[in-house]
Amino acid sequence: MRPFELAAPATIEAALATKGTFLAGGTTLVDLMKLNVLTPQHVLDINALPLRGIDTSNGLRVGALERMSDVARHHGVYPVISSALLQSASQQLRNMASIGGNLLQRTRCGYFRDVNMPCNKRNPGSGCSAITGVNRMHAILGTSDSCVATHASDVAVALVALDAEITLASAAGTRTIKLDDFYRVPGDTPEVENDLRPSELITEVVVPKLAWAERSTYVKVRDRQSYEFALCSAAVALGIQDGHVADARVAVGGVATKPWRLTAVEEALRGKPATVESFEEAGAIAADGAKPLSHNSFKPSLLRRTVVRALIEGSR
Repeated sequence: MRPFELAAPATIEAALATKGTFLAGGTTLVDLMKLNVLTPQHVLDINALPLRGIDTSNGLRVGALERMSDVARHHGVYPVISSALLQSASQQLRNMASIGGNLLQRTRCGYFRDVNMPCNKRNPGSGCSAITGVNRMHAILGTSDSCVATHASDVAVALVALDAEITLASAAGTRTIKLDDFYRVPGDTPEVENDLRPSELITEVVVPKLAWAERSTYVKVRDRQSYEFALCSAAVALGIQDGHVADARVAVGGVATKPWRLTAVEEALRGKPATVESFEEAGAIAADGAKPLSHNSFKPSLLRRTVVRALIEGSR
């Protein structure tokens, strides 16, 4: 780790007026600094900022500095969000990691984290080692010739499924953007992972009120049950009336370069009987457009089966 200066601004205004890398829980940033993947000269500890609070009176509002474990166990949080949080990382990390930091965490691609290997995300124009390398954990959706790294967050998948928005603050003011629109696919610029502007800070996550989202779940398929990233995951919320699917939300993780909303699957479900047969029919198109790599050709099938499993569990 290289030397850096640490400051702890007491107000949001002071934090936004000071150039530096924001530090909340540090569960991603500190790791990357130790590896010299990130080498900030100035680090701003923002834990004193008034960016906390959980409000479930009209949908869900979560301050960006709320810890993952606190959000997961808060009464009134949608089940799909709680489940995604509780299946993330370890208890110790959930007790430290912030919601805002989790949404901004970097990929777990081993080539990105190894400064001795070419990586377009870390060093634009150097090449993507994963495309012809060890790519079992990598993406099959939203990829490009420049990058095939997966997005690592579990809760981001659940939030994208529920049409969540985030509020961003800068010295110029605040703005709100849908989380799905905030993330970018790599294209020719994999180093640009999201729409975060310089010296901009996530202040709040807002999920709209969806009464029927109480029937929701998060299914995560991984190599082991604890402290492991997803090979494939699915966040599902179903609105069922008179035995039929009135509305649906479906997003997947572990298979794409960003949390991936499956709008075609949602459309295939609406108006159909809430049966295993309907779920299998809709799930059959979940992997449309997938581009498997040499070591992850199993992922399209796994994706389809994970979506069906989540639909079945979410309908109960």
